[in-house]
Amino acid sequence: MSTTTKTEAPRLLKLYKEEVVASLMKSLGYKNINQVPCINKIVINSGLGDAKDNAKSFDMAVSSLGLITGQKPVVTLSKKAVANFKLREHQKIGAKVTLRGNTMWEFLDRLISIALPRVRDFRGVSSKSFDGKGNYSMGIKEISTFPEIDYDKIEKDRGFDVCIVTSANTDAEAKALLAELGMPFKKD
Repeated sequence: MSTTTKTEAPRLLKLYKEEVVASLMKSLGYKNINQVPCINKIVINSGLGDAKDNAKSFDMAVSSLGLITGQKPVVTLSKKAVANFKLREHQKIGAKVTLRGNTMWEFLDRLISIALPRVRDFRGVSSKSFDGKGNYSMGIKEISTFPEIDYDKIEKDRGFDVCIVTSANTDAEAKALLAELGMPFKKD
């Protein structure tokens, strides 16, 4: 008989299952629990074009992206050469990470409860950054707002984009979902 311990579900996932689903069913008038929108994945993208000539700087930026996500980033390559930008075809220009499952819920929890409040002069995130299909995108200007990053060890404070992909059909449903999860929207 094996004694394996089951890992505990992330805090935000528990909140979603226990409170958010019931609240959204009531507020949006759903009859079936499967109609309630959920978060499918989170894609984090960082363009590192200015570090393309400096391999050490590029590697540090990629590793810091891996630190905050808990997953190894995929290095993105240029598709074609652009002489004005001194860019060759298939040159390293960025990194991206796609999060799903428990890793996604843990990252979203750290983003909402720790990183966003640490942003300088933070007054909330824009409620106008939806794409019309229920997905939300936002940019973070400083990677150092995450506690995993040691500010003294980073060469340059780079930013990245976060795209939260939901199963919602409309922007209103997606906004209701994110607001219930604690996303601090501005009062527009």
